[in-house]
Amino acid sequence: MESLRLNGGTSHEDIKSGQEWETYEIIAGQRYLRASQKDRECRFFCGQEEFEYFWKVYFDLENDYKVYIDQINPRDTYLLTAADLGWGIRILHQDLWEMMVSFLISQQNNIVRIRRCISNICEKYGERHVTPEGRNYYGFPKPEALAALDEDALMECNLGYRSKYVVRTARSVASGETDLDRIREMPYIKAKEDLLKLFGVGQKVADCICLFSLHHLEAFPVDTHINQALEAHYKRGFPNRRYKGFQGVIQQYIFYYELHSDKRYHGLSKGKGKG
Repeated sequence: MESLRLNGGTSHEDIKSGQEWETYEIIAGQRYLRASQKDRECRFFCGQEEFEYFWKVYFDLENDYKVYIDQINPRDTYLLTAADLGWGIRILHQDLWEMMVSFLISQQNNIVRIRRCISNICEKYGERHVTPEGRNYYGFPKPEALAALDEDALMECNLGYRSKYVVRTARSVASGETDLDRIREMPYIKAKEDLLKLFGVGQKVADCICLFSLHHLEAFPVDTHINQALEAHYKRGFPNRRYKGFQGVIQQYIFYYELHSDKRYHGLSKGKGKG
């Protein structure tokens, strides 16, 4: 078990609240982790080697996000407030294939349904594993497991019209037409161009994959929430030049604030953002 203090936390699924510690279960690819957090202290229930070579990288633990927050324009009260609310956010190093499927599923969808869809395809087409406590969990299905399906087969997993997006992408990856290793080595612009060639991948999905899998922190996905925030607070355009190289981190503070703030800070009338 690893125990350490962080200047930031992260978000997980399957939260189980305890009296002092909150415990989380995380599945990444075929791996399972149980982790607990109290204030700024986190405990990871895994071996030292697994922690060093996988989870430390996965959670981006060696990256100091305070460096990004310190560069926020001190006159930008909106963004300072958003960063304060989302201080623990980290950009995870997630699997490219898993993110391609997840964000194809995310289109015109909500978080509850996205989680259900992913859980469904994992249980139906993923490999079964057992946790140290003896409970079953299912890894993310390999491209080959989905490539042989009919295009509408994943409708049974509640994917709807997105089924054909996922199956066609699985076929492209399984056949080698889309080379994941090659995309991983590409700079941001080239990687995004390659991802846009996939059936069902548009600008936002490509940027999400670049940010959350390839760790291109300059990617700035724009969805409805972000677009509304930009229109309200950055009428002259978002100051990309000021945040060059880590726009995606800033995007996450904005996104989290728009979703989770109770607006108790609003004091933040429209137009309080600064370039």
